[in-house]
Amino acid sequence: MTDLDRLRNVLRHNEILGEILERVKVLGLPDWYLIAGCVVQTVWNVLTGREAAEGIKDYDLFYYDAADLGWAAEDRVIKAVAQVCGDLPVEVEVRNEARVHLWYEAKFGVPCPPFASTEAAINAFPAVCSCVGVRLEPDGRMHVYAPHGCDDLFALVVRPNDVLAPRVVFEGKVARWRRRWPELTVFTSG
Repeated sequence: MTDLDRLRNVLRHNEILGEILERVKVLGLPDWYLIAGCVVQTVWNVLTGREAAEGIKDYDLFYYDAADLGWAAEDRVIKAVAQVCGDLPVEVEVRNEARVHLWYEAKFGVPCPPFASTEAAINAFPAVCSCVGVRLEPDGRMHVYAPHGCDDLFALVVRPNDVLAPRVVFEGKVARWRRRWPELTVFTSG
């Protein structure tokens, strides 16, 4: 079994994640993925004997649509996702990755070049283990994007991805993650 097959199998333990994937699939969003936190936390929960969805407060859904970079277009997608997922006991946070460069520097203090795709945004996540996204294809197959593979994820290893995110973002995530998963091994350099 490959790591990607193993990831698919582990993620099936999180019924909420599966439900979001099924519901969002019907919206036909361009280049969409459930990403990073909900995926990583599901894996770590399962590997450490916790309930798969334990402590996951939000599920980040990224998509890419450069046709309209205005807030109103993104807000329409946010509302469409809320319409199909609003009865679930979690928040689904939606972001158009084509717009990130418009607000990133104000929030994080460093400029962000425009991303060319959702995959390019995933490549820039602060920790290597969190550079992962999943979606359901129209035929129901789970598509996984994991540019660094899943070795760190399954080994409970966290190391920085120095592509974009400021060091303070990485350190903040590590501090939160260590409180919940003391089993993690953290490296401070890639």
